[in-house]
Amino acid sequence: MQYKSPKLTVDAIITKNDKILLIKRKKQPFKDFWALPGGFVNYGEKVEDAIIREVLEETNLECKIKKLLGVYSDPNRDPRGHTVSIVYHLKIIKGEPRGGDDACDAKFFNIEDIPSLPLAFDHRKIINDYLESKRC
Repeated sequence: MQYKSPKLTVDAIITKNDKILLIKRKKQPFKDFWALPGGFVNYGEKVEDAIIREVLEETNLECKIKKLLGVYSDPNRDPRGHTVSIVYHLKIIKGEPRGGDDACDAKFFNIEDIPSLPLAFDHRKIINDYLESKRC
């Protein structure tokens, strides 16, 4: 019997003036849906390095980690298979957002506009959890 284990991913909440940065996905799954920037952790890579790399590749933003927001592990969160995502809140160091790598666009959205957007994966839950943590 072959041993299976989930793949590890990272996602970022990046805020500016009470807006949240989202990327528009260039590829399936969820092509043309909006998502938090992030992606797969490379073998031998620390998750803290992976989130900084993924955000730079997808958004052109240099960032640093502010804090860990949570871990999302629902086996059905990604149609490609079981993934576990570690989600960080990041602070922008420099750059202007633009789509790159797996993203065809990157822009900030007003929080009140996000509910009407088509969001990928479980990113609506992650954003809602982030907003709830700010109220506490």
